[in-house]
Amino acid sequence: MNPPESSPASQQRQQRQQHQYPSGIPDPPIFAHLGPKDRAHLRRNIEAHAAHEHQFTMSSSEQTFIAIKPDGVQRGLIGPIISRFESRGFKLVAIKLTVPTKEHLEKHYEDLSSKPFFPGLIAYMGSGPVCAMVWEGRDAVKTGRVLLGATNPAASAPGTIRGDYAIDVGRNVCHGSDAVESAKKEIALWFKPEEVQSWKAAQFDWIYEKP
Repeated sequence: MNPPESSPASQQRQQRQQHQYPSGIPDPPIFAHLGPKDRAHLRRNIEAHAAHEHQFTMSSSEQTFIAIKPDGVQRGLIGPIISRFESRGFKLVAIKLTVPTKEHLEKHYEDLSSKPFFPGLIAYMGSGPVCAMVWEGRDAVKTGRVLLGATNPAASAPGTIRGDYAIDVGRNVCHGSDAVESAKKEIALWFKPEEVQSWKAAQFDWIYEKP
């Protein structure tokens, strides 16, 4: 162990180097008695532990909105796509087959309204049934996006839904929420509160070590 830095100057330097961890707590008091190498080693251990704990504090009830677009429905991909999410361990809490109106789609894609492809997107999404779903599980939004793959199927890895089932970006099979807040907004747009079910899957304790 390195000798402690006990001079007033070193103590001031240590105070300036106070570090904030993911949990929000500062360096522990023992840091005042440790040398730079020992502080760095202990800091890495604390951050690794905090990251591990954070994995288990994320809610297992996070929800994401996933929609199988008209091309995916027409190609008979509803079953395979549902299977991908169920096999991963996510829980289906809402589902409907619907042909959305132009007004509904303009609301859903309002952030893209200034794009030149917007009219074509609205026409395409309203050309047939859409399978709208809400999936629930830990880190559902982020992991859902990973399962779908990149927006452009050409950039999607094999094994992802778009990587396996799509070629053209204009026929990329599915939509997935890109953030927790947008998921809440999209779920509220597509489903009434009573249409989203609350239930515990029998395999819950075999999927999650901690709730």
